[in-house]
Amino acid sequence: MDHIDLGLLIMRLAFGLSLAYHGLNKVIGAGGLTGTSGWFGSLGMKSPMLQARLAASTEILSGLFFACGLLTPFAAGAMVALMIVAIVTVHARVGYFIFLPNGGWEYCAAIAFVAAGIASTGPGSASLDNALEFDFNGGGLAIALGLGLVGAALQLALFYRPQAVGKNNAA
Repeated sequence: MDHIDLGLLIMRLAFGLSLAYHGLNKVIGAGGLTGTSGWFGSLGMKSPMLQARLAASTEILSGLFFACGLLTPFAAGAMVALMIVAIVTVHARVGYFIFLPNGGWEYCAAIAFVAAGIASTGPGSASLDNALEFDFNGGGLAIALGLGLVGAALQLALFYRPQAVGKNNAA
């Protein structure tokens, strides 16, 4: 393992495990899935309990796969989709900087760009993709961006109804 592989491993572990822990918090944190579901509903997400389960499981699984370097472009695509949805539904209206009240979108963008970057380079020699001889022939970035953009667009088109928030609260 050379210094580039070490750098890729460090980034995969840091971002992947952080995302997996974030997903785990949706399940076992203070409000659990019920609290996460309530929050998603308040954002205007249809079927909020389904969304809470999907978000938590996608964060946990994609984070663990990314950290291990297993099916890396697919894990990265899930991460890109998650971050686009988070930016659109929560963070874009706040502004860019993370230190703003309610957190801007800069950290979500950083996660998406790191995921896309590692999908582009490949996960390095210290990865399960390498050990299992999975080679995406330079197509990792296309896979990650394709899955990320299409996944986020479908998620938002099918389930995000921000105007419904005011209507539900008025009822």
